[in-house]
Amino acid sequence: MLKQSRLLLFMDEATASVDSQTDAVIQRIIREDFAARTIISIAHRIPTVMDCDRVLVVDAGRTKEFNKPSNLLQRQSLFGALVQEYANRSTGL
Repeated sequence: MLKQSRLLLFMDEATASVDSQTDAVIQRIIREDFAARTIISIAHRIPTVMDCDRVLVVDAGRTKEFNKPSNLLQRQSLFGALVQEYANRSTGL
């Protein structure tokens, strides 16, 4: 993170062990401070990936979908099902 490379920042579950509020703060900082870089992030939290340029959905080790989140939400997709499940669980809290 300290090197000023414009090419890549790779994160594997960077905020997996923090609460949702802290995750939101960290994600905002990443988006702002690394806006000019390519970011590859492995994430399981839906809000973490909603504003990404592309989402890769993997199921049982195989690529199932790869597209803009907005495109995946416009049709029936695994990603859309995950977003819907997240929304259902969030409203039930």
